[in-house]
Amino acid sequence: MPKKYLAYTLLICTTLIWSVNFIIGKFAYLFEVPPLTLNFLRWTLVWLLLFPFTYKEIFSNIKLIKKNIIYLTILAITSVSAFNSLVYLALNYTQAIDTILMISIIPVFVLFLSSILGVEKFNFFQLIGLIVSFVGVLIIFSNADLDKILNLNFNIGNAWMLLAVFCWALYSSLLKKKKLPFSTLGLVEILASIGLIFLIPQFIGEQMYGKEIKFNKAFFLILSFVTLFASIGAYYSWNKAIELIGPNRASIFLHLMPIFGVSLAIVLLKESFQMYHFIGATFIVTGIYLSNRKKYD
Repeated sequence: MPKKYLAYTLLICTTLIWSVNFIIGKFAYLFEVPPLTLNFLRWTLVWLLLFPFTYKEIFSNIKLIKKNIIYLTILAITSVSAFNSLVYLALNYTQAIDTILMISIIPVFVLFLSSILGVEKFNFFQLIGLIVSFVGVLIIFSNADLDKILNLNFNIGNAWMLLAVFCWALYSSLLKKKKLPFSTLGLVEILASIGLIFLIPQFIGEQMYGKEIKFNKAFFLILSFVTLFASIGAYYSWNKAIELIGPNRASIFLHLMPIFGVSLAIVLLKESFQMYHFIGATFIVTGIYLSNRKKYD
């Protein structure tokens, strides 16, 4: 199979899995699964499952890992430690539809950050696209209420989600900046190892706050999905796709998430698609279109 078609297949699978992950994250809230604890246990299991298959590669590259520890730590924090915790936290306070639609701005953020980091060039249309898309996010962010924007009176869940969006865009941009000779699963294991260091305080803090785990069927089903599919499967596919076609082209596939995710949220969570969702999504799509225009001659 040609590289681009392999990448496209991996990206479609990834966006579908991550769309389901948002629904699962909302179910975690409904079944009272603590969000930060869920992310800690998720990545602990990932680490344990991958270790037998990756430890030889990791130990043989210890010097390389130490040499690039700052770079790898930033990747781990923005993906493993921050993004996932922020998403699960956001779903405790806002609709899954809101969070899924806000994911749509990631490709535009990736274009912007990739330019700043010297990974890929940024042009005038992409700048306009960034601004227009961000307006769309603000509309969703504030439920199209100008007073909320002027008074900085936002849904805290949407605020957490906007920060999560920035973290993932930064992770995706940095992932292509430096080529390291790790296998895709090896890199996931390295990031999980580093990311867990920053997840331990989150876990301890949530437990001290009184967020107890209820070990029931729902908990184990949720944990199994986010570990096997949303972590190992999706991260492997995403990282491999970026390796094959780059962050800008790969991030475009995130536009499938609103289609998958909103449909699932309406059917499974009985959430409603409001007019402000439509207006915000229209701005975001327009921004995406502008961001993919060729440079003005």
